[in-house]
Formats: sequence, C-alpha cells, structure tokens
Amino acid sequence: MTSDSDDALSWDGDEGVGAAEQASKAPAPKRSEPQAAPAEHPTSDPSLPDGWNAVGTGSDTVGHLETEEDRQPLSTAMLLILGVVGGIYLLYSVGWVVGGLRLKPLANFFVIDAMFLPWFVLAVAAPLLWFVASLVLTRGKAGWMRVGALLLGVVLLVPWPFVTMGAVGL
Repeated sequence: MTSDSDDALSWDGDEGVGAAEQASKAPAPKRSEPQAAPAEHPTSDPSLPDGWNAVGTGSDTVGHLETEEDRQPLSTAMLLILGVVGGIYLLYSVGWVVGGLRLKPLANFFVIDAMFLPWFVLAVAAPLLWFVASLVLTRGKAGWMRVGALLLGVVLLVPWPFVTMGAVGL
C-alpha cells in the first residue's frame, strides 16, 4: 500500500512504468461531463505579437502577428531638428506668457477678464499643440513633410505681443 502523498503524484495503472514513459503516456484525467470547447469569435485571430509565446494545448496553432509597418527609429538629424524646434516652441510659450501679461492692462480697456483669459491660455498652449499635432499627423510620412509642418508653426506662432512690446512693454 502506498502513502497518500505518493497517490497524489500518480495515476491509476502507472505501476511499473518508468518516469520518462510515465510523463509521455499519462492518461488524461477522467471527467464526468465533457468539456465544451471555448466559443471563439468569428473574427478573432489566434495570433500573438512578437516576443510572446503560446504554451499549453493548441499552442502550435497560434501564430505571430505581422506588423503593418516596420517602424524605423528617427535619424540623428530628425532628432536634432525636433529638439531645436521643440526648444523654439518652448521659448514661444514663454514669450506668449510674458507678452500676454504685458498686454493685459491694455486689453482690460476693451474686454473683461473672462474674455481675455481663455484666449491667453490657448495662445500659451498653441506651440505645444502645434508640435504634438505635427508629430502625430505626419507619422509615417516623409521626413520633409514633418520638418515643413514644424517650420510652418515656427513662422505662424511667433509671440507678437512679446516681439512688438518686448519684456518691458508699456
């Protein structure tokens, strides 16, 4: 008679079978109810992204996803351009803050603060929004298109209140 701990590690009918053969010839556990296969969505594709491996029953039928576009890293020149233009946009935001605050006393003669504040916030955020929009909308396009969109923003988003009145202003 075997102990309870030995019973937990073997199946009925395993006596006399070697350990290597036992692993390969082990019968499946008996179940009283047949287990239904999981219902698959008709459009589901059993594929995994690169770096993932399927294990277990049916893992040999699982494939790997094919990427639609092979993303190439940005070149050194493009990274430098992004850094320089990003710095210019940061300076533009600071210019809009300084110029807008210098313009506020004059603007109070014409509009109330509730009208001035939203446009002031949008003017300060415009360089950041342009930078992000240029990166997102030119993804996958030619590099000159991205550079062109960024340089167009450099021309269009000049902080005119700061340029015309400077830091000392009125």
